[in-house]
Amino acid sequence: MAAFFAVPSFAADDEALKKDLTAVIALQGLPCGQVVAVKEQAENDYAASCKDGNKYRVYLNGAGRVVVETRK
Repeated sequence: MAAFFAVPSFAADDEALKKDLTAVIALQGLPCGQVVAVKEQAENDYAASCKDGNKYRVYLNGAGRVVVETRK
């Protein structure tokens, strides 16, 4: 699951990052459908907006675990 953090957020890799974040969110059992926008907030910390209107923060915590939090 942490493999998506290895993808730099350059424009050429934007679609790959969106796909990886979509997969991570789905693996957490959260609704999304497809990530349509991503904003890198910090290293290994992303704000993701989904096609269905849901928004999430996806990041690595201090223990190295992927965390997905719902945002409003």
